[in-house]
Amino acid sequence: MVVSVSPKVVQLGSYNVQRGQSSVSGLSSGAFMTVQLHLAHSASFVGAGVIAGGPFRCAESFRGAALLPEDAYVQNALYICMNPLVPDTGPDAERLAQVARDTEAAGGIDALANLADDRLYIFTGSEDKVVYSSVVERTRRFYELLGVAPKNIRYVDDVPAGHSIITDNPEDSPLATNQPPYINQGGFMQSHDILRHIHGKLKAPAEQLSGQLLRFDQTEFFANDPRASMSRFGYAYVPRRVLNGEPARVHIALHGCKQGYNYVDYVNGRPDIRNMPPYGNRYITTTGYNHLADSNDFIVLYPQAEGTDDGATQNPEGCWDWWGYSSPNPSTPDYYTQGAIQIQAIHGMLARLGG
Repeated sequence: MVVSVSPKVVQLGSYNVQRGQSSVSGLSSGAFMTVQLHLAHSASFVGAGVIAGGPFRCAESFRGAALLPEDAYVQNALYICMNPLVPDTGPDAERLAQVARDTEAAGGIDALANLADDRLYIFTGSEDKVVYSSVVERTRRFYELLGVAPKNIRYVDDVPAGHSIITDNPEDSPLATNQPPYINQGGFMQSHDILRHIHGKLKAPAEQLSGQLLRFDQTEFFANDPRASMSRFGYAYVPRRVLNGEPARVHIALHGCKQGYNYVDYVNGRPDIRNMPPYGNRYITTTGYNHLADSNDFIVLYPQAEGTDDGATQNPEGCWDWWGYSSPNPSTPDYYTQGAIQIQAIHGMLARLGG
């Protein structure tokens, strides 16, 4: 199921994309970002897949949790939105749904009414020790409070999986594993379940890929601003029929922490290149998105976050921003709005593709 990446670096192009028919999914920090992107630009999407992620603005559950705002957000992220002591100390779905309404009223996100007919795939592994199942359950409740019909939500919590996206690749980690590269073998392609739930009946995945996996310069979408904590390159799989002009849809696949193509460990604020883990582009090439996309004329967009650990940005594990590290003013974070640097960048990529 592996596909090679083109050695060339190209500019992201435009295709015959059906506007408003796109979707997005992600794991862990990519799941939190999925929820943020979905709400920020709900007019662009028909659904989302959330693997081990919490509700919108979860890291602001308790604003008074520390003397400094940025410390409060980190503490919320760790102890409310990932590992609450007991379920009752997890995120408050009712409060965060109201926060979403307030954000809509302030013009920070698209109209929440767009969510009414969207389709959601929400997953938590029963052996997940990184983001507890009680948190992910609140994500389902959050969407229901915002008007998504329960029948449109596929909520899965009965698979004994650790913190991971699940594949049927025999070389991936055992199902209950809770460690990098967070790609576990469970006998099915979770990416296929996500796309089929959101978009309905699809053709079987291609046995051989016909298209191109492109490496593009994504710095133009965030003006090469280091605050974005995004890598130089992003990736996109484009099927041959789409390259030849056939109508397409776009799916955005957001990796989790420590899963970007050039992830390295940071030690005392410096990248430890000599001990670079060999994760490479596995999220891009082995998680199953491309083969189902090939037979169903989907472009799969893989934006890439990057680890940064310096005086301006603390994101050593290469996570997407769901607690405010990229905000220019920690006291008034904007990481969840249409104006957020990462959301602007990813949506700009979608717009370039034509979606």
